Amino acid sequence: MEQALKGMKVLDLSQVLAGPYCTMVLADMGADVIKVEKYPTGDDTRSMGPYINEESYMYMMVNRNKRGICLNLKTELGLEVLYKLIKEADVFIENYRPGVTKKLGIDYDTLKAINPALIYCSISGYGQTGPYKDKGGYDIMAQGLSGLINMTGEKGGKPVKVGIAIHDIAAAQTAIQSILSAYIYRLKKGTGQYIDVSLVDSGLAWTVWEAAAYFGKGEVPQRNGTAHRVSAPYQGYKTQDGFILIGAGNQKLWEKFCLHVVRKPEWLTDERFLTNSIRAINASQLEVEIEEVLSSHPSSYWLELLDAGGVPSGPIYSYDQTLNDEHILSRDMILDYEHPVAGAMKTLGFPAKFSKTPGQFRTAAPLLGQHNKEILTELGYTEDEVQTLMSDKVMNG
Repeated sequence: MEQALKGMKVLDLSQVLAGPYCTMVLADMGADVIKVEKYPTGDDTRSMGPYINEESYMYMMVNRNKRGICLNLKTELGLEVLYKLIKEADVFIENYRPGVTKKLGIDYDTLKAINPALIYCSISGYGQTGPYKDKGGYDIMAQGLSGLINMTGEKGGKPVKVGIAIHDIAAAQTAIQSILSAYIYRLKKGTGQYIDVSLVDSGLAWTVWEAAAYFGKGEVPQRNGTAHRVSAPYQGYKTQDGFILIGAGNQKLWEKFCLHVVRKPEWLTDERFLTNSIRAINASQLEVEIEEVLSSHPSSYWLELLDAGGVPSGPIYSYDQTLNDEHILSRDMILDYEHPVAGAMKTLGFPAKFSKTPGQFRTAAPLLGQHNKEILTELGYTEDEVQTLMSDKVMNG
């Protein structure tokens, strides 16, 4: 099948998660992504386990469908190779702090002079401007600055980090949509541009309902467990043998829940639970009463009854249960493939299902410097010149 981004050439100088996730998605959609790794150790995730035959599973998860080259950019010859790649590229992505790119000779002004149509995307913790621009920043620091950690966890408990690197992924998604927008503009106008993406900004932009509460009423979001801030019942509830999620988020669903699931018609006239807003205010009292009813039967009983009653609900899975759920498997969210060194592997599938231009798994993540010779040959280097670059420690051999 044809792929939407076939013909787009992306040069990826980023590492760890945000940048590589961004370029993985572009590669999944057909872009030719060349991953440029630092000499001689490569992407930092290569040093992170678990390992299969000495290959990092973390590295392999976010670098599929890419070609890889390992370059020493602290050498003139290494920069020369990079500049030749820049001339051919549509998109360039890096994740350095301000000042580092200029020192390395890969800042936007330098690369724009080589390729005026280049789309250059910087992904950093705090962005390229502002008081914190020179600070090092990982996902957890971004979660702290955005207020996310302080609004996550149980009431009265300690602040809790979100279970995944959510600001990294938010930055990756922001970079993807921004690059594609700039690419469309380039197709129309023929010019490139600079894109500044930060982990903090990207995650903060997702807190739209929390911002509405603060701007509208001055409310500062507090830790609330699984409960919703403005809707109830809409959270996790304890049953006889575990926990389930119930989302009766409007009046009609509330009525169905009372009449057809818990068989409590008297709740419909209880002054504490008359409207969604009132129920949200009294969510703790409602939780106690709901769990008293749910304690009489196991989770499976209630989930079946909730489905039959048309009330949104679901289990609270452990991750292994998620990856073995029949619905997840039916949606092709787990892919099997063969890695040249690690052997039989599994990875996550493509979340968007396209009818004409679907994401495709073409190649496993590259070994360190796997495509050195191939890429240099495309740039016009001879066999002897490639060997010289390797012997001069410009790239690995």
